[in-house]
Amino acid sequence: MMHIKHEAEERHVLTITVDNEAGILAKIAGLFTARGYNIDSLTVADITENHAVSRITIVTHGPPAQIDQIRAQLERLVPVHKVVDLTEVGPHVARELALVKVLGVGEKRVEALRIADIFRAKPVDTTTESFIFELTGAPDKIETFVTLMRDLGMVEVGRTGIVAMARGAATA
Repeated sequence: MMHIKHEAEERHVLTITVDNEAGILAKIAGLFTARGYNIDSLTVADITENHAVSRITIVTHGPPAQIDQIRAQLERLVPVHKVVDLTEVGPHVARELALVKVLGVGEKRVEALRIADIFRAKPVDTTTESFIFELTGAPDKIETFVTLMRDLGMVEVGRTGIVAMARGAATA
C-alpha cells in the first residue's frame, strides 16, 4: 500500500499592486481559476490620487509550494508591480466589515443586542422586527459573531473581504 504525503494547507494573505486598467482583475481571477486554486476573499481599491494604481488583497490557501507558484505566476503578469505575501512578511493587521441582518422579537432580540454590544457591532438599521448590525474586525471575530447570530435569527450577511497591511514600518 502506497502512502501519499500531503503538504499541510496554509492560509495566506497576498497584496498585489497593479496598474488600474480594464481586465486586470479578470486576468488575476483567471490565473487562479485555470489552475484550480481557490480565492477565499478578494478586495480591490484604487490607491493613488491619479487613479493609476490599485491594490488587490487576496486570501487563499494551499500547500507552501502552491502558494509560491501563485506568487510567481502573479509576478509574471505585465500590469503587476509587486506581490507581497503578508503571511510570510510576518505580523500584519487584517480587517473585514460585515453587515448582519437579524430578525427577532422578545428575548432573542434582547440577546442579539447584548451580544452585539459585546462585539462592538453597531445597529445601523432598526425596525420592530429586525436589526442590521455593522461590525468590523479580524475575520475570526466576524465569523464568531455570525455564528452566534445564526441561533438568534440571522437571515442575511454581507462581508467585504479582508484588507490587510504589514505591522510597523514595513510597506507593501
